[in-house]
Amino acid sequence: MSETIALNIPNVTVTDLVTILTNLYVRAIEKGKPFKNILTPFLWGAPGIGKSNGVYQLADNLAKATGKTVKVTDLRLLLFSPIDLRGIPMADAKREFTDWLKPRIFDMPTDNDTVNLLFLDELSSAPSTLQAAAYQICLDRQVGEHALPDNCIVIAAGNRMTDHSVSYKMPKALCNRLMHFNVQSDYDTWRKWAIHNDIHPSIIAFLGLDSSRLCLTPESSDLAYSTPRTWEAVSTLLYTVSEDPEEIHHLIAACVGNAMALEFEAYCKGALHLPDIRAILNGTYTDIPRGYDVIFALITALLAALPKADDCALENVCRYVQRFPKDFTVMFMQDLQLLPDMNKRLIKCRSFQMWLNKNG
Repeated sequence: MSETIALNIPNVTVTDLVTILTNLYVRAIEKGKPFKNILTPFLWGAPGIGKSNGVYQLADNLAKATGKTVKVTDLRLLLFSPIDLRGIPMADAKREFTDWLKPRIFDMPTDNDTVNLLFLDELSSAPSTLQAAAYQICLDRQVGEHALPDNCIVIAAGNRMTDHSVSYKMPKALCNRLMHFNVQSDYDTWRKWAIHNDIHPSIIAFLGLDSSRLCLTPESSDLAYSTPRTWEAVSTLLYTVSEDPEEIHHLIAACVGNAMALEFEAYCKGALHLPDIRAILNGTYTDIPRGYDVIFALITALLAALPKADDCALENVCRYVQRFPKDFTVMFMQDLQLLPDMNKRLIKCRSFQMWLNKNG
């Protein structure tokens, strides 16, 4: 929060940001307001926090809300040179003046049924010569003589000076012509996203015991460290190579660092003592485990198992978890509703409906 006050800009989660920008651009489309009259949003935040995912989620939301086709052009500016934005110079037909071949990024459909979304990522880390061209896009919606179409939204993002990444200070005159958001991690918001996107349950449970592990500020010498992006990478490794963290220690450490990999492995060893998930699904296991860490791990394991389980198993689990401490029961019931297509099944689940009527 102190950093937000120092920057004098709003502090938002990725979910908050997507909601705010979706509402902004849907209203603009409904009222026929041109995108060029809206200041370009600039997303400040640490690497790997989910800024890029938020932009793609915004695109999906706009497509659903407006019925238009939303085309995203994602430019990672560190991989570009100024000529990639301005184009290649060439002599005109009379060989008197210079013309510029239009870069491919300006080849955008201009019809009313399409919304183009140009995302300029890593802008604050780009070389100054490239920043000048990118800022012209943000402010004037063109580079040289090449202009963006009227149906194009521009969004930029970059790292803060405090993120131990290459970052150049933005001139105040330029700052005043952009909309600034400080994007920060939030475990509760991330947990909802993680459940919906099939992140490995061991990771969700591990981070739930200490949410500060989700996104750490690295030391200046750190190459691998914890961010939402690297934990998503660890989840992919667990599903792809092996669900035994010790077996793929070096792969996990390469993503989140040695110390965090060892902590995660130690947690997973303890989680091996979970009750038999199949017995709970079958309704034959009734004992409640001791220890909040075990219950937390059990909740995530049950949530991971239920999408593939039948309605009878759903009934058994909803009845079983009501014997947990109240806060854990509430957590489970709330997260259960985040699972894809689960709400339709819960309407027919007697145990869930009884719990809902009792607890409001």
